Amino acid sequence: MQSVRVLAGAVVGCFVLGGVLVVMPDGDRRPPPSPGPVARAVTAVGSGAPASLPDLVALIGDREAHLRAHPGDVRSWAELGTAYVERGERTAEPRYFPKADAALRTSLKGRPKGNTEAFLGLAALANARHDFGAARGWGEAAVAASPKRWTAYPALIDAYRGLGDYKNARRTLAELMELPSGSRASGAQVLVRAGLVYRDRGWREDSAATLSDAAALASAPAEQADCLVRLGELAWERGEPAESLRAFEAALRADPGEHAARAGQGRALAALGRDSEALLAYQSALAKQPLPRYALELGELYESLGLDGAARAQYDVLRARVREGDAAGVNEELVLGLFEADHGDAGSAVRRLRAEWARHPSVAVADALGWALHRDGKDKEAIGFATRATDRVRGGGARIALYSFHRGMIERRLGKDSAARRHLGEALRISPVFSPLLVPVASRTLEELGEPGPGPAPGVEGVGRQR
Repeated sequence: MQSVRVLAGAVVGCFVLGGVLVVMPDGDRRPPPSPGPVARAVTAVGSGAPASLPDLVALIGDREAHLRAHPGDVRSWAELGTAYVERGERTAEPRYFPKADAALRTSLKGRPKGNTEAFLGLAALANARHDFGAARGWGEAAVAASPKRWTAYPALIDAYRGLGDYKNARRTLAELMELPSGSRASGAQVLVRAGLVYRDRGWREDSAATLSDAAALASAPAEQADCLVRLGELAWERGEPAESLRAFEAALRADPGEHAARAGQGRALAALGRDSEALLAYQSALAKQPLPRYALELGELYESLGLDGAARAQYDVLRARVREGDAAGVNEELVLGLFEADHGDAGSAVRRLRAEWARHPSVAVADALGWALHRDGKDKEAIGFATRATDRVRGGGARIALYSFHRGMIERRLGKDSAARRHLGEALRISPVFSPLLVPVASRTLEELGEPGPGPAPGVEGVGRQR
């Protein structure tokens, strides 16, 4: 695995004030003052790294005031638009995305050629809206405009992954890693993309090690928290809820405003049988970052506990949040399709996910569409998509318990009992806690097929809980 080395140099005894180099007496070696919130946010936004919410608020206020007096400042329009994108993502408030679009296009209108900052902001906006085709276009424009600028590459890698174009994601990562190390100012962001690409290939140990290195190299608490959340999500996929919980707790210590870590806590605590704490964690996450995915997870946790009324309330929240996002150009068809397949109208799920597959043929969409087809009674077609989602050659290198479960249940319906046993058992071996609703189904189906499900993993409590 190729590693990234970040070299830091320092000039002792001098600093810049108002563009003038000022030399301090040899005896005065005081460090320069720490950057303020606006400067910190500019640095983060410019490098594609997460910024803390207070810093983002400060940057947005500063740039809005500046642009009222200097409306022709193209770079400030790009910084403002990109800050709006980040704020919309951190708060799950899609109303910031149209504002971001307007600011970024104002920058682009002022400088239509070579405006890398605007290209990158528009790529980030499209990724946030889950419009990965548009993100690819803007990301490719940014790389073409600034091929030696490392910040041009991460958004393009994200776009390729969202499109299911894992080959080009790997190629773009290789191009990024070949840039001179001095041009890669944020080793953490480079390593994050490397870790995600390794995860997609099924290189779980390399992915975990790389994301750990990214967290160690992070230059700000918000960036470190983001890296730790990704580590927690990887541990969750590996069926290690206790390790996952530790990563999410570390993320919250680094940045209490990292609400994705709260949802991760809920997921891990539920897997460990700590239901009351899990409910509180999810409720806290939804209060600050009301993503449809979190509402679905909380609803399914309520349902697993026999709290059907509370589950329905969360499903109503999911629908409302999807409508709000849709009005602001956010595509939540993948989450909505999964929800409809399991809790609503399977025919609607199939129609939505067929359209999503045409736009974004990723492994996640293949799995969701296969499952929706199964729920709609179309198992002969479903098995093709389920197979693709778990086929390492065609992109399904990441071992995801839910995908193996879906494939096994489709095979059971088709009478392929041997294959069903293999894939249901694989789901529980990958993660015996992958879903509070579906783990009992997998175990029960294995027993019906004549093979008991594996017992709890060491240190995992409450696995297979049935209410």
